[in-house]
Amino acid sequence: MYDIVKKDQKWDWTEKQEKAFKELKERFIKELVLIASDLDKKMRIEVDMSDYTIGGILSMEYEDGRW
Repeated sequence: MYDIVKKDQKWDWTEKQEKAFKELKERFIKELVLIASDLDKKMRIEVDMSDYTIGGILSMEYEDGRW
């Protein structure tokens, strides 16, 4: 998916890209987990911004070390 959004990249929607898009869409729908923050655990903030918008994610470390 990353390659098809590069600057000056010709848009060529292949079956492989369509499959990747559908998989991403399913993960966004099914994998969402919202829980109250545990202030005793490590946390990470990721932000992204442009001239017209800003977004951010607050992640908390799992017990097994995953974010």
